[in-house]
Amino acid sequence: MTRTPQTQPQPFLKMHGAGNDFVIIDARDGVDPMTPARARAIGDRHRGVGFDQLAVIHTDPDADARLVFWNADGSTAGACGNATRCVADLLMSQAGQKFLTLKTEMGALACEAVGDLIRVNMGTPKLDWADIPLAKACDTGHLPLDGDPAACSMGNPHCTFFVPDAQRADFTNIGYRTEIDPLFPERTNVQIVQVLDKNRARVRVWERGVGPTLASGSSACAVVVNGARRGLMDRQADVILDGGTLSIDWRDDGVWMTGPTAKVFSGTLDPSLLP
Repeated sequence: MTRTPQTQPQPFLKMHGAGNDFVIIDARDGVDPMTPARARAIGDRHRGVGFDQLAVIHTDPDADARLVFWNADGSTAGACGNATRCVADLLMSQAGQKFLTLKTEMGALACEAVGDLIRVNMGTPKLDWADIPLAKACDTGHLPLDGDPAACSMGNPHCTFFVPDAQRADFTNIGYRTEIDPLFPERTNVQIVQVLDKNRARVRVWERGVGPTLASGSSACAVVVNGARRGLMDRQADVILDGGTLSIDWRDDGVWMTGPTAKVFSGTLDPSLLP
């Protein structure tokens, strides 16, 4: 993908949900400024702004807006629950409303304000090996990998390990080698999960294209989905991440996620940062 060199400063907003941080760019004027090289430049935490994901807001005829997500390595992500909640908070504040619909690769996601928190329906999890996707047919509840993880898709692939102690687990090694394991042709997000009780889990997240992250909304959803499939957790539970807690409710109509959002700062990107 190529773009004409940008000559004007690019406005952006920095937000986070439970420490999961995002750059948000509004492209509803019809001009999409993003390329892989630009995403990498903006995502550099030393020479750019830094983010876990970048969300570009587009118009959509069938929803209040459509979102495209970028990782810091210049790849795209099919879903990002916390970024969806942050954009929902932003657009609801602008419009003075408490409900809206955002389109992502997961489809049209219902969003609502619940007091000071934002809730989004992340859609129905995909549990078949071909839909995650995996490289070969296997039991997605018990993958043929060391550690006996489970897999599902919440718009992007997830691999969930259940361990006795999340803090003592070899997080970096497990995350790195699992993300790029040949079983996952599109790479995968990785969760290290210590189940505290049926309604609480302590979780660390290794995010595809990012690495360690303080929180991940789609990962939190995957934890409860895979935990419930294993009989370890109820379908309604709190996921305690390094950056905060997200409440997950796997209902018949989808996996609902509720949590905080925060606006950090707004600014403009110098054209020299946008190759």
